Amino acid sequence: MERKLIDMNKYARKAHFDYFLSLENPHVGVTADVDVTELVTFCKEGGYSFYLTFMHAAALAANRIPEFRQRISGNGIVEYDECGTSHTESVGDGTYCYCTLYHHMSFREYIQYAEAQRKACRERNSIEEDDDAEGLYFVSSLPWLHYSAVIQPTAGRKDSNPRITWGKYQKDHAGRLMMPVTVLCHHALVDGLHLSRFYANLDKEIYAII
Repeated sequence: MERKLIDMNKYARKAHFDYFLSLENPHVGVTADVDVTELVTFCKEGGYSFYLTFMHAAALAANRIPEFRQRISGNGIVEYDECGTSHTESVGDGTYCYCTLYHHMSFREYIQYAEAQRKACRERNSIEEDDDAEGLYFVSSLPWLHYSAVIQPTAGRKDSNPRITWGKYQKDHAGRLMMPVTVLCHHALVDGLHLSRFYANLDKEIYAII
């Protein structure tokens, strides 16, 4: 992962950055239902992990937005050329470990690599990050609940890693499989416009996979 320093003298959101950075609770998030009907079918027919497949689509969707790849560094901003994911993996005893994945590859390459990585991480069973945590998206899932909102933990006012979480998919009145997807970002970097772009990108990435 390469990163560059943003020139704050040319940064269009400098006033917004300073304002939101001063707040005690500067994070902004949204939950929206995402149609995963065709993706579920694709995974079942191909024998692919839905969890790993959806994560790939979500990471690619986020990486298409520069603001999602930005992090607060001191009183400034750095921007990564690519961000990987750090996700939770069940280890079978009610607890979980962390697993880091990267997504700059085709789906066929990714799914083989991701399955191997999750196996290795489960065997290691650690909640230590595998890589530089600053350049990662933090991913988790609540597959037991179709929720309407979720509160995600942060490490403080300057914690600027986007969080992506999803719940249980279920049929709506039209028989479509809808899944709640939550995104939490630092408002000094990300506005509602960028959050909406994530969901639009996510739909495109899902259909690019299937």
